[in-house]
Amino acid sequence: MAVTLRDVAHALGVSHTTVSNAYNRPAKLSEQLRRRILDTAAEMGYQGPDPLAAGLVRRQAGALGVLFDEDLAHALTDPAALLFLQGVARAGQASALGLTLLPAPRTTEDLAARSALVDGFLVYSVAAGNPGFLAALRRDIPLVVVDEPAPPNGDDWMFLGVDDRGGAELAARHLLELGHRRIGVLVDRLTPGDRQGPADPERLAATTYQVARERLTGYLAPLPEHPWIWECGGGTPEHAVPATRALLASGVTGVLAMTDELARGVLRTAATMGVAVPRDLSVIGFDDIPEASRTDPPLTTVRQPLADKGVLAVEVLTGARSAGVRLPTHLVTRATTAPAPR
Repeated sequence: MAVTLRDVAHALGVSHTTVSNAYNRPAKLSEQLRRRILDTAAEMGYQGPDPLAAGLVRRQAGALGVLFDEDLAHALTDPAALLFLQGVARAGQASALGLTLLPAPRTTEDLAARSALVDGFLVYSVAAGNPGFLAALRRDIPLVVVDEPAPPNGDDWMFLGVDDRGGAELAARHLLELGHRRIGVLVDRLTPGDRQGPADPERLAATTYQVARERLTGYLAPLPEHPWIWECGGGTPEHAVPATRALLASGVTGVLAMTDELARGVLRTAATMGVAVPRDLSVIGFDDIPEASRTDPPLTTVRQPLADKGVLAVEVLTGARSAGVRLPTHLVTRATTAPAPR
């Protein structure tokens, strides 16, 4: 069996990215470390990275695999995922690369990533330890993770994300500045699965989705009192209905929804209950999908560059842009926030 880049990394006790840098980005390493890597690789019979893994120079399949944690029907209907895919498709077309959409099942059965005919992977927001992600990671072809999981050691894999924590903190501070103190937070999921209900400290500590953890950390940072936090079991507007009813019954005047889709569910549910937005209830989403400006009233939200993130992910994968980037977020104030009711 041929020696791989990962075999060399394992022998040296370093990440595969460090070994790759010895060949492709020598300026990132000390000369001593680079020489040790090259000498060990030569002793093991490793001939250096395939040109494919050095930037997709010599493509074999002519396609990129996009790995989703959700089922593919969700990927093709969720507005945020669709915008990301549009960016990926635009950049892929410019590089004459096709797209292969792959589910990342949460079991070790039927892992499409193990045998997919692709030249590289874009892993889109999966839970740490997801078997599909781990299977892709073992393929020894270029791989970029978008949003999560972030590499624990900084260079375990190429990464592209956004400032989730900073954006969430902006949203929470906006409600505080408007005088809101009874605030609820809606999160789609803290762990894989469809659990619904209030999230106590023990449940929050069990969070495996890094984006959820980052946004919760941002929400909580400026709040003088702990908010009501409700896990919705999914990210569609319908998933927000039970949570919204529960939060309104508890007397909240402001809701921080972790996605615009959940925020849309809050607005619909409030309308059916006769709760006026923003007079009685202020609502802030996250993402700024196109529908956010078309809700009634238009949604205040945290904007992230969803389509641009797709373009940049392909550029990182093909070596046109450096990894380790966190894109900025900012608050877009529209008509669903107002001073807290007296």
